Amino acid sequence: MAVSSVKTSSIVNGFPKDRSLLAGNLTSATPSGYLAVSLGGSPNVSVYRWYDGFGRKYSDPASLPSGSGSALGVRWSRNGNDIVIAQNSSSIVTIYSWNNLNGFGAKHTSFSLSAVSDAEFSPGDTNVAFSSTLTPFIHAYPFTSGIGVGTKYANPSTLPVGNAYSIHWSPSGNSIATTNTSSPYINVYAWSSGFGTKYANPATTPTGAGWDLSWSPSGNDIAVAHSNSPYFSVYPWSNISGFGTKYANPATTPTGTGNGTAWAPSGETLAITHNVSPYISVYPFTSGAGFGTKYANPESLFNGALYTAKWHFSGNAILFNCDGPSYIGAYSWSNGFQKKHDDIIDKILSYSNSIDLK
Repeated sequence: MAVSSVKTSSIVNGFPKDRSLLAGNLTSATPSGYLAVSLGGSPNVSVYRWYDGFGRKYSDPASLPSGSGSALGVRWSRNGNDIVIAQNSSSIVTIYSWNNLNGFGAKHTSFSLSAVSDAEFSPGDTNVAFSSTLTPFIHAYPFTSGIGVGTKYANPSTLPVGNAYSIHWSPSGNSIATTNTSSPYINVYAWSSGFGTKYANPATTPTGAGWDLSWSPSGNDIAVAHSNSPYFSVYPWSNISGFGTKYANPATTPTGTGNGTAWAPSGETLAITHNVSPYISVYPFTSGAGFGTKYANPESLFNGALYTAKWHFSGNAILFNCDGPSYIGAYSWSNGFQKKHDDIIDKILSYSNSIDLK
């Protein structure tokens, strides 16, 4: 079928155009996103095309990650040319080259890192950092795209407290943070060619184990999902002074343990995933002022907890991994929840621990 026929017709191969794209009938169609999924077993990582819904899965890597352990973390490099997988139970870090046409390239990095739980490339892709559930709980390495890691940076002089499950750089790359299972539940460090001084803890710390964190796109606010009510906390942030005074909780808080945090591209909407119905709570947010009234719940709910959440760059969809038969799901978004997207075509055969979207 000629590409031009798709541009002029709403029906392709007997399906509405968008379903044809999702089914993979038009291999030349360009996805609007690429969803990486970490898995609880082999092949440990899968990548799916995203159009306005889930598309076909790319072929598995030619050389799978070593070991058979569950992969907790998966993350794209900022330029999208590399993808890192963190296998906790096998204590293996694997990094592949990637291109959007052919998918997985060479496995250019594989090394042991005890109890690794999450990973993230720095802005500019010059470094890659990892969280761990064993001391020292945080690690960082210089990184070269397509080649791999250099000599590990020295540990911070003040280590995080407790098992670390999430790690994120600030948008400026001048700070790096982990969530942890022991008080103060979040630890943030200055960064400049290595770990700098740990920032002072927030005056009001999260109320329980930290599971996820994220900076707003501007870097002026930081959100933490945690285990006890109100299940998430948001703070003003400055790379100079650190944490500001915690924002007041919204009038309606999540109904259970906060699993994930995700800022919309505008920075004016914050999603919190959790383990009790309706499983996702979304709030309007104004930096410096705080929360508006919680958006109405989706009309069609999933049947289990939601975990990592990622907004599409357009702001018109939010994707996540979840309990349930498909293990990943999505809603359309336009100033509130719209349709619940169909399940993926290529079913995931092993549960998902996290996702990342580029």
